[in-house]
Amino acid sequence: MVHYTLVCDEGHQFDGWFRDSETFEKQVEQHLVVCPFCASEKVTRGVMAPHVARSGREEAPARLRQMIKELREHVAAGTEDVGDRFPDEARAIEDGEAERRPIRGRATFEEAKALLEDGIEILPLPDLPQDN
Repeated sequence: MVHYTLVCDEGHQFDGWFRDSETFEKQVEQHLVVCPFCASEKVTRGVMAPHVARSGREEAPARLRQMIKELREHVAAGTEDVGDRFPDEARAIEDGEAERRPIRGRATFEEAKALLEDGIEILPLPDLPQDN
């Protein structure tokens, strides 16, 4: 796994994890890397200091998997799962038509992008990495 600090054309910085640099380049070319703050698809790698792993290289994917699992469990404990209704429910909350509360659910890339473009703040959560 490769960790990059990414920067969009609006200057927002965020982190990204990729299998390797080639995977990053392919995903950028396919417009799959999107700024979580403004949905810009113009993303580049930021300036980074190299990280040299001392040991436990095999343990890193397991640690990452555990961290993502704990993050997802924390979010699940404090939110209501609205499933596939997420885009509609988020809009209803934003418009004052539904009770303001923390929700989670599923949205397509296009639905998530539309919510962000309309100024509705959402935060995608990563799926657990597949075991290799």
